[in-house]
Amino acid sequence: MRKDILTNKMYPKREMVRIVKDKEGNISIDPTGKKPGRGAYVGLDPEAIKNAKSKKSLEKVFSHAVPETFYDELFDFVDHQKARMDLFGDLGKKH
Repeated sequence: MRKDILTNKMYPKREMVRIVKDKEGNISIDPTGKKPGRGAYVGLDPEAIKNAKSKKSLEKVFSHAVPETFYDELFDFVDHQKARMDLFGDLGKKH
């Protein structure tokens, strides 16, 4: 179980997306869950990503500027993963 940094709810790790900030300060999506750096998890809730973008929530979590384009990329990724989960259940994602 992991805590969603946007909603403070707990979800199984496989139902979440990891975001990582590397030591150079780059923030990226970590689909493998193995990239080095400071990681945080968000749930598969596109609306939470929209709210995070308007509130600049990730800037607060990572204490670093996050480009607007990253929120759009994260929204698309989460929306896609949610659709896969809804369609295929747990089969569409590797652990």
